[in-house]
Amino acid sequence: MTIYSYDTLDTSELVALVLGLQATDPAVARIAAAMHQLPAASVNLSEIARESGSIGVRRVARLEASVELGKRLVRRSNGKGRTISTPEDVDELMRPLVAGLDREHFWALMLNTKNRLLRVAEVSVGSLNASIVHPRELFKEAVKVSAASVVVAHNHPSGDTQPSGADIALTRRLVKAGDVLGIEVLDHVVLGGDEHTSLREMGLM
Repeated sequence: MTIYSYDTLDTSELVALVLGLQATDPAVARIAAAMHQLPAASVNLSEIARESGSIGVRRVARLEASVELGKRLVRRSNGKGRTISTPEDVDELMRPLVAGLDREHFWALMLNTKNRLLRVAEVSVGSLNASIVHPRELFKEAVKVSAASVVVAHNHPSGDTQPSGADIALTRRLVKAGDVLGIEVLDHVVLGGDEHTSLREMGLM
């Protein structure tokens, strides 16, 4: 049996291993090249597979599942224990998760009494220009980890970080719900392109 040291394998070798193909397969090379050039979240594996004609649906599903597992591990472990004090801290933490997304995703950063990160939870995935978030789902996750406070964040795929009317209304709903539960909503940060906007700094909370 071959024993792999995965951290020594290049991207082509890892893709080939997941797909059960040779690293020299043209389709493997195309997928690896796309992953180098673009954020992993924006690589359309199905489209590449169709164009290559050598990767079946099951292999594509296997690769997409591997990518999704990696993203979930990042969401759960990335930055755990670090202090989140400013919108810049949020931007730095969330930037790898936001890159390449073509839908609005809404996250909650769960913090302890010292503003140290307990967990990053993806609360919802919306459409091209809207996210659907219910306070119940967000605070359910916060209660699970005994969070003292939360910072919420979402992306605008357009790159424009100006909060919408819906963003402002949602933020105020979350603040009210948090007050009832004793979990303070410290900020809502909108991410887009290379920019971010803090609703707290804008006086919109």
